[in-house]
Amino acid sequence: MDHVVIIVMENKSADRILGADDAPYLNSLAKDYALAGNYHAITRPSLPNYIALTSGTTAGITSNCDPAANTCQADVRTIAGEISRSGRDWRMYAEGMPEPCLAEDSGRYAVKHNPFMYYPSVTDDRDFCSNHVVPLDRLDEDLKTAQSLPDYVFITPDMCSDTHDCPVRTGDDWLSRQVPKILASPAFTTKNSLLAITYDEGSGASNQVVTVLAGPAARKGYISDTRYTHYSLLRTIEDAWGLDPLTDNDRNAASMAELLD
Repeated sequence: MDHVVIIVMENKSADRILGADDAPYLNSLAKDYALAGNYHAITRPSLPNYIALTSGTTAGITSNCDPAANTCQADVRTIAGEISRSGRDWRMYAEGMPEPCLAEDSGRYAVKHNPFMYYPSVTDDRDFCSNHVVPLDRLDEDLKTAQSLPDYVFITPDMCSDTHDCPVRTGDDWLSRQVPKILASPAFTTKNSLLAITYDEGSGASNQVVTVLAGPAARKGYISDTRYTHYSLLRTIEDAWGLDPLTDNDRNAASMAELLD
């Protein structure tokens, strides 16, 4: 795979989204591309799932804590660090973040949905952080060429667009505007790239969530019943790029290779 783009939505179980009339766009992607039909979040609440997706561990974090607190720092290896060491580049795009590398809530921007602000390996170098953790507005410019889009992209919509505070239809409309731009970009039309859309956690009693893999690197019209987790998505990226597993969690997770073309 050449590029990986991950979009994380919020707090909806799979049975709330699959087949839902108010999520027509995401359901169309699930039909056209690869659906992980038995995919589960790691825990609750939001933040430890974001940490798990990007570091292979929850780092002992059990709440949506403030990154300014010493007890809320995740001083662990991260996918960002491994990507950098491999000679690739990465960038986190957060909708509503008014300035790069912001470690506090602002309007509809929630820092708990930005895992990279919890990693000292990112935040200790302000210039490095400001170049890699940026507002979503930057994405359109970076999509213009395959070379300008980082190899690894992590996108979080704001608290309305991700369906946390707003209806499912609002989030689906947001996806219907953002995803076509990604799929039509040179990084996807001229390269073998992958888009993954998932939810951080479920709702009610279920922590099973919708996860769709799309783009040229994804299988078309495929549904998997294999049990996967956020650690599986992490491992799949590591395997594709020959990166060492970050922890035993991703090392032992089931690879999602069957969903790849």
